[in-house]
Amino acid sequence: MRLITIDLDETVWPCTPVILRAEERLHSWLMDRAPRLAEAQGVESLREHRARLRERRPDLAHDLTALRRESLAELLESYGYHRDWADGAIRLFLNERNRVEPFDDVLPVLRTLARRYRLISITNGNADVARTPLRGQFDYSLRAAEVGAAKPAPNLFEEALRHAAVAPAEAVHVGDDPYLDVEPARRLGMHTVWVNRAQAHWPPGLAPADAVVTEFYALERWLKTFG
Repeated sequence: MRLITIDLDETVWPCTPVILRAEERLHSWLMDRAPRLAEAQGVESLREHRARLRERRPDLAHDLTALRRESLAELLESYGYHRDWADGAIRLFLNERNRVEPFDDVLPVLRTLARRYRLISITNGNADVARTPLRGQFDYSLRAAEVGAAKPAPNLFEEALRHAAVAPAEAVHVGDDPYLDVEPARRLGMHTVWVNRAQAHWPPGLAPADAVVTEFYALERWLKTFG
């Protein structure tokens, strides 16, 4: 085993509360600068607009930042504001979005694993690892926006394998989502680890992961079985 690819959201840090906080902060920003829009569109209706835009613009589906920016630009324009105000809103959102707190087990295990393996983070999201407490812990980081497709498409995995110059059988992917993480990595021939922090049930009919862990210390122990 030479390479470990690792998902970010809900695998190395909690994501949902971070996004909720960032969206509330963005809405407060809109209340100050674009009150007609903010009074008519709450956080939930802004999400609904993004979902509709994603259906209309599949070319943006893999780039969550571009999708969010275009959605805001459309709404700003429709309420009589400048489209380019969306750039400032997105900068604020991303500042909040990168204020993550890794699970307690992650950082010490990553430091240990980095002595033996190449570590590459891969994510469908728009977190910038270099702006988080995990900066410097990965050899390389990849986002769906940079490779042109989101998981479960194989692009992120394939680019990580190419960058590390390893065969799939020499790599393991670690992630929290059976369909977006485990299944596509397994199809490529990578080893797979399901991080099941919530102790959820595995989806029926889906081939199981090679290992199931509830925290990264268990991942470290499992990796030792490869010698």
